Amino acid sequence: GMKQGEEVPFQPWARDLFMARRATDSRDDPTASCIVGGVPRSDFVGYPFKVLQVPGMVVILYEAVHAYRQIFTDGRELPTDPNPAWFGYSVGRWDGDTLVVETAGFNDNVWLDNAGRPATGSLRVTERFTRRDFGRMDIAITIDDPKTYTRPWTVTQQLAFQPDTELLEYICN
Repeated sequence: GMKQGEEVPFQPWARDLFMARRATDSRDDPTASCIVGGVPRSDFVGYPFKVLQVPGMVVILYEAVHAYRQIFTDGRELPTDPNPAWFGYSVGRWDGDTLVVETAGFNDNVWLDNAGRPATGSLRVTERFTRRDFGRMDIAITIDDPKTYTRPWTVTQQLAFQPDTELLEYICN
């Protein structure tokens, strides 16, 4: 779940939904139906992922639910009227040594984390990927969804490089 960060500024309906999900042990979790985790949830789950840099794009291969994500770094803007998606649509740019990724175009069913913090189609996520040293990377994640939260809020996830491992096949049933 989301460990480091500020108090989550829920709108009242969103707090009620989150508490209901906690009370029912997340019975309605989309990933239980083999649906991908989306953003930023896939950054938090305990499964590894691999980041590939290719011209004009960064691709993330997530072991969890065998998912992938394209982050366009060719200068394009976010689409203005995208087809709603679990991972949304992502564009990235470099700010010094930090990859800044903006994502929008989500559906109304996204879970931000395993605990079930909700979001709507108005969600915008900004991730700032920064390598602190060879073995460690931080992702500072800002959640901006005015329908669900009273203001934008940020959490930081710390990742460790796993050099002696490969992604495993993830079978969901």
